[in-house]
Amino acid sequence: MTTNAVKTAVVTGASSPFGGAYALRLAERGYVPVLVGRAEGRLEDIAASIARQTGVTAEVLVADLTSSQDVERLEGWLRTDESVEFLVNAAGAAMFAPSPGFDTAATEQMIALNVIAATRLTTAALAGLTARGRGTVVNVSSAMAFWHQPVSSVYSATKSYVLTFSQALQQELAGSGVTVQVVVPGAMRTEFWDGSGIDISVFSDEYLMSPEVAVDAALAGLDAGEVVTIPSLADIGSWEDYEKARGVLAPILSRDVPAERYRR
Repeated sequence: MTTNAVKTAVVTGASSPFGGAYALRLAERGYVPVLVGRAEGRLEDIAASIARQTGVTAEVLVADLTSSQDVERLEGWLRTDESVEFLVNAAGAAMFAPSPGFDTAATEQMIALNVIAATRLTTAALAGLTARGRGTVVNVSSAMAFWHQPVSSVYSATKSYVLTFSQALQQELAGSGVTVQVVVPGAMRTEFWDGSGIDISVFSDEYLMSPEVAVDAALAGLDAGEVVTIPSLADIGSWEDYEKARGVLAPILSRDVPAERYRR
């Protein structure tokens, strides 16, 4: 699709304000964005806007990432195009409802997009990035990975997966020259909420970040060497304490005998 003389940044969910903001900022950083999404008209509009603002000609790749065939097509390109240096898995879907009321088809699509597509595209991109010894993958989780609500069981689980998957990759790729960052945004003022089961009006302004500000914070975290960036978190010590507690717990979860309180 592109020549090796350029640096390509692939952004999924690029027709959303959040993905579009990522594409614009990466164009400003010298990448040629490849805008991936289903809405061709919106992708073309975003590409035109990026060209006007930066002079960079973004490419458009129409794909439905809930379709295994479309993901496979994108995987093949990510594995072989040596210009790819940056992947942002910004595509995502949400459905908030008590589990007895889940729409099975919608639930499967949410898992396919949030988990399966993100996993497949990440591993496909890493095949080339690790071979070249450079590049970046950004996976987008959510504050709901930590905030488990009665209506968010599947969505929170998918975003917990993204966080865990990314953190494991960070360890695996240490010293490889390839960076994996996971971004954990809170609620943003986008159409993400349309049809999700939650009306954005339930949030007061103080809880809603603009997608452009969230992307700028995420990139500032990346520049600072953060592998986990939580745009709303003022005190990084809170995250460090959380990780320390997890580090204490993990090694004591597997023993040859049950805990004393379970013995009879």
